Order: sequence, then C-alpha cells, then structure tokens
Amino acid sequence: MSFSRVYSAQTHLLKGQIVTVETDISRGLNAFSIVGLPDKAVEEAKDRVGSALKNSGFESPKHKNQKTVVALAPANIKKEGPFFDVAIALGYLLANGEIVFKPEGKIFLGELSLNGELQMIKGALPLTEEAKKRGFTEIYLPIENAKEAALIEDIKVYGIKNLKELINAIDENNLEDENYKKISIPQTPRTEIIYKRKNQSIDFSDVRGQESAKRGLEIAAAGGHNIAMSGPPGTGKTMLARVFTDLLPDLRLEEILEITGIHSIVGALDDDLVTAPPFRAPHHTASYVSLIGGGTNIKPGEVTLAHRGVLFLDEFPEFEKRVIESLRQPLEDNVVSISRAKGTALYPSNFILIAAMNPCPCGNAGVKNKHCVCKPSDTARYERKISGPIMDRIDIWVNVGMVDYDKLGEEKGTGENTVTIKNRVLKARKIQADRFRKAKKNITTNSDMNVKDLAIFAPLSADVKQILNQSAERLQLSARAYHRVIKLARTIADLEGSVNILGNHILEALQYRPKNN
Repeated sequence: MSFSRVYSAQTHLLKGQIVTVETDISRGLNAFSIVGLPDKAVEEAKDRVGSALKNSGFESPKHKNQKTVVALAPANIKKEGPFFDVAIALGYLLANGEIVFKPEGKIFLGELSLNGELQMIKGALPLTEEAKKRGFTEIYLPIENAKEAALIEDIKVYGIKNLKELINAIDENNLEDENYKKISIPQTPRTEIIYKRKNQSIDFSDVRGQESAKRGLEIAAAGGHNIAMSGPPGTGKTMLARVFTDLLPDLRLEEILEITGIHSIVGALDDDLVTAPPFRAPHHTASYVSLIGGGTNIKPGEVTLAHRGVLFLDEFPEFEKRVIESLRQPLEDNVVSISRAKGTALYPSNFILIAAMNPCPCGNAGVKNKHCVCKPSDTARYERKISGPIMDRIDIWVNVGMVDYDKLGEEKGTGENTVTIKNRVLKARKIQADRFRKAKKNITTNSDMNVKDLAIFAPLSADVKQILNQSAERLQLSARAYHRVIKLARTIADLEGSVNILGNHILEALQYRPKNN
C-alpha cells in the first residue's frame, strides 16, 4: 500500500488557510478515519467521498480490507466545512495507485454530492488569493465558483462539474492506451470587472422637499460622515437612504476584491460580484451577533458586510440598547474586534451609518395637526436609547419634516437630480484624495482624519477658531464632537472648492449637531 499528499484549503475568519491532505493506506481490517481536529461536516466526508467514488467508477474505501487514515495538517487548527471532499477523494485514489498525477502546485476544493458532482463552496475568492500567495499555480474548484476565483491574476482556475471529469483530466495513467481519451478542462478566463449598480427606481429629484436632508446626505457622501435623520413616519427617510448609495464613488479594484471576499465567506454573494458600494439594512429586531458578528465560528456581522458602503438602521432607537452601544468601536475605529473563548477576530467595518428615527415612539411629537399619544416616560425612554457617545459619533443630524401637500402633488420634482449632486461629491472626494496622497497618508476621506491630522489638513484661522470655541462652549460639545465639527467643516469647504475653512463652514457644521448635545 502507499501514501499520498495533496493540497486543499479552508476559510479562517476572513482569510484562506492552506491545508495539507495526507492519506496513508495499510493492510488490516476495514477502517477509514480522518484526523486533524475535523468538525462534524469533515467527519461526514467519509460517507460523501465513499459514495462519490463508487458512482464515479471506483471502488469505495469502505468495501476494502484496508486501513485508511486521512490527516489534515496543520493538526492544531480546527478543520471546518466541506472544502476537503475532492482532495480526500483524490488523495485516496493516488495513495491506492488507481490514478497518477503530480499534486505539487495544485489546490483542490469542493464538496462532493453522493453521485460525484461538485457543490458550490463559500469563500472561493480569499482561498484562491491565499493559494496564489503560497506559490500554487493551479486551482480546481466547483464550476459555480470559477468566475469568482478568476478575479485573481497569475493562477490558473479550472471549474469542475464532477469528480469523474476531474480525474479524467489529471490522471496520467493509461496515456499509452489507444482507447484512453483524456479530457482537457478549459481554463476559466480571468473575470472582467463590469462596474454596475442596481438601477434605482427613484432619483433625488423625485423626493419632494427635504432640501436640508438632501444637503446633509451630500456632505455625508463627500466626506464619509455618519448621518441621522429624524422625522415623522412617511416623510421620505427610507427613500433618501436608499438613493444615497448612488452618490458614492465607484469601488476600486482592490476594494471590489476585499468586499467580494467578505460576502463570499459569509455566503451573502449573489451570482454577480460586488462591484458597487454595499447597502445593508438589517431590521430593528436584529440580534447583537447578527449586527456585530460572533457566534460559534466568530462570523462577521452586518457592520462588516457594509464595509466600504452604507449601513442603514431604520427605527434606530428600536434596536436593543446593547446593539446600539456596540456600534461605538466600528464608528470610531472602522474595525470591530470580537473576542470569544475560541479566539479573537478583527474585522473591517469602514461604513457610512445612516440612522433614521421618529421624534417619539408614536411618531407624532411636534407634528402639526396631530396628537402625540406617548407617555412622557415612554418618550424619555425612547430618547435615552441613544447615548451621548453614540450621538457624538454621528456627525450630521437633520430633521425630515412633513412636506406641504401642494409640493407633494407636483408632477415633477424641482430639486437637483442625482447626477448633479454626485458630480460635486466626486470633485470633493478627489480634492481629499489628492490632499492625503501628497502627504502620504493612508486615508481617503475627511472622516478618517485623527486629531493630529486636523492640525495639518484642517487648520483654523484665529477668527474661525474663536467662532468654533464660543459655539462649542455654548453647546457644551464634547472633545470628540468638537473635532468632528472641524472634519465636517473641512468637507463643506471641499464641496465649495475652498482651500481654507471659513466661518460659514463652521457655522453650517454646527447646525448639524443634535440640539441636546
């Protein structure tokens, strides 16, 4: 009997991890074991592999009087998921002398059906990226994953339909046999990035009124600032939030790879790649784990799925207080750290938060010709759900009030359309990118600046600083809110093409602070 070594991989947090699949076959009573800290899904691979081999024209290892041991290395890391089925099947056939091929430089991924077909896996992009980094030149995986994997350059990607097809393509046995017909699997061509966004059914010009909210959203898009909209139900908050993503710049190639990899690992990837800023809108009943991440396998949550895009939290105060407070770290540091007994994970979470809320639980407080039925205690409890630290981390607070019926009845909106607003946003973004690139700073928007950066990129003249200090003292701004006002003023100045921050920029930025802050 013999020994073989082939290579596979699994996802670990948001990265790929190469796994060596070693197979040893020796004489003895029938036994088939998998070692190397396998989970239940890996243990069950014995049954899947056995049936897949039988239905692909080979004898199942369970029908032979021999001892088969499959070791997944490194042995000290838990192996999870059905990634290794194909590698285990090939390793067994290679060790048993039923096929011959050179496994060096090749990675094999895929879950096997009982009839030998390959099933789609999660995380194909980061797994292919890791394989390339480790020097592998070929990767074989389910055909449904080939388009995603082919985003990575300098590695050959082969999409496989079933185990029999794969074996026929790589097996070097019987090459001299005239009756042996070797199948050549075509290499998947490199995937071409097509930048496309979902066609929005509405435009900014379709939203009647709400000029203050539109202005706030423009500033938020230009500088990457968080924004909260407060107003009665039915005033257009959700509509504004959904059309907001159309203002954001297209993703760069490295951002597309990063975001697509995250969505692939989580299983949130559709047939197409993620080529537009993601928009995530979890319901207010979402749990802490689903929003922040965690659980048994320390999976990323909505704050990570919204990376480089928008996280829209409608009915913001209706979320659990624990969930709202957990947003502190991602809003401040653009990362979320999840610690469990199993380990610690650090996930990216650089998103723009759009929060929407009513003025009170019933939504009628302060609304003309409507009566608020909330008890004072209910209203106070509703307002307390959003703490001072969370309010500080939201740069823009705008009121979305009721719109006159005359304006609602207009056949055509009179405001600026999305394209016009986006052009101003893109110009402001370019100003910021050029400014930070010249200074060799690894940031792209004003919201990413720290306190030290403000002195360099957002200096204030004596007169302007006096306006800010007097206003900050009157409004009792915290240190964090004080610095965020400067960041916001820098973005407002960029939208106007102004090199310096002027007094009117500071005053407008101060108008967007919450009234009780």
